[in-house]
Amino acid sequence: MKLRSFLLLTWVCTCAGVSGALGQKRGQLAAIPAPGAPVQTARTELPLEPSDSEVHVQALPADSTVVILLGRDRPLSSKSTFTFQQYDRNLHLRQETPLEVPDEFDFTRMCAEGSTVYALFSSHSNPGRLWAAAYNGHLAQVRTQQFETKLSREVVELKALDSRLFATVLLNDQLHVTALLLDLATGQMQYLPSVYEPLPTQLTFVADAATRRAEYVLSQTNGRKTRLLLKQLTEKGQLVKSEFVQAESERSLITAQVTPPQDTTARLLMGTYALRGLDYAQGLFATDLSTAASPGTKQPLRFYDFLHLKHFFDYLKPSRQARLRKRMARRLAHSAPPMRWHYRLLLHELLPQPDGGYVLVAEAYVPHYRYNSYGTYTGPFNNLGNQFGTSPYANSRVFDGYQTTHAVVCGFDRTGALIWDNTFVVENLRRVELEEAVRLQTLPDGRLVLAYLDEEKLHYKVVRRGEDAPNDQQVVIRTGSGPAETAPERVTDTSQADLLPWFGSRFVATGYQRVKVEHGPDRQVFFLNAVVF
Repeated sequence: MKLRSFLLLTWVCTCAGVSGALGQKRGQLAAIPAPGAPVQTARTELPLEPSDSEVHVQALPADSTVVILLGRDRPLSSKSTFTFQQYDRNLHLRQETPLEVPDEFDFTRMCAEGSTVYALFSSHSNPGRLWAAAYNGHLAQVRTQQFETKLSREVVELKALDSRLFATVLLNDQLHVTALLLDLATGQMQYLPSVYEPLPTQLTFVADAATRRAEYVLSQTNGRKTRLLLKQLTEKGQLVKSEFVQAESERSLITAQVTPPQDTTARLLMGTYALRGLDYAQGLFATDLSTAASPGTKQPLRFYDFLHLKHFFDYLKPSRQARLRKRMARRLAHSAPPMRWHYRLLLHELLPQPDGGYVLVAEAYVPHYRYNSYGTYTGPFNNLGNQFGTSPYANSRVFDGYQTTHAVVCGFDRTGALIWDNTFVVENLRRVELEEAVRLQTLPDGRLVLAYLDEEKLHYKVVRRGEDAPNDQQVVIRTGSGPAETAPERVTDTSQADLLPWFGSRFVATGYQRVKVEHGPDRQVFFLNAVVF
């Protein structure tokens, strides 16, 4: 992004006075951003400690606002009080609406449809009992509903369609995943028998309010090969159609994303495939499912081995990447079998492009473990009774989250042909749950911004199709109390940091921070920062 002459960054720490027990500060500073760097246009701070509060953030592109669900521990009590707070595009507090959550429920998931935010809670004393709240910011109203699902144990995904909630749930047998439809208006709920698969199925889901359609992509395996099953449902959960997609060769289709139902000009399916094994992706595939492409026939699947992507291995050091490509060239020269890759990819929803094509973003990740050692030698038997002098739990492996290594971004045309690819290299990004860590936003000139928040630093890359671009760009999330060169205060700790796409070319950065002030007491806050590219 080019820096326009004499561009002035105006930083506004907004406030709306004191709302309830929360105060907010307002201040201003001016700075000139580095070329291509994002502008941080507004910040709001809420005086909150992570130990006695919880904050869940939902960005609403439809009306350029941000809604947070704020929970605070009651003094001398194990119970919490909740409120919805809505902030405008300048992060001024617009309104605050209390939410009376029954004591037995804990927050589970949140989603939005248009300007309505839905929060789902699960009971910690009655397994299978759910409680949902719908917040309408235009009317400043909240409606709630309780559901007795009996069989559900964990909600792994939540989306709204036509004022109903589609929840992907793990059943209490811990062996199957299915879909649950919750109607807040009537209080009715139903399991969708058309979406019922044994683990370890992989499942993706898109919903479209314009066509009132939801579409699931589920993986099915016989232990040797995996195929995909597509099911399209109405907003009431009725099955419209289903179809299988599978490879005729030795390849297995692992998981995929389908284009939104409202796109009537193309119906594309894009995802990952494996060679014989079912655990690791070998590359990407794409196909055109629309009958208009060739009436009465299915279009062939196109396969793209990671080796044939120009930028996929950019996360490796140049010397290692060069050795890898030379090694692959020798294998090809001797007609050796293709190299087996060991990658796991998390797919984002497909992003439509002005030319009718789509962009697919996939995050490469690895499960991360730490090792604990216990017990010391104390004689013939150690203190845990192991005659060999070491604990039976010595060097035990403990799961420590999912670590993202890089994100591949690919552009496809409206027939599913790969046009370009690029890669965003990620460093030290780890999350407890397997969820999107890299965020994506489209700029007015067609370029894409990939970004993530790691503690107090925002890492980003601006992508223009397949062109080379730096992978190490970053800016510090500003506290906004004065010029950066004077450093009147600094952040000493950041936790629960996250970055959400907002509207236009904006993101909203959130999290808890402890700010050390040069001539004053430290402050612990939850922050909202507007970041504009």
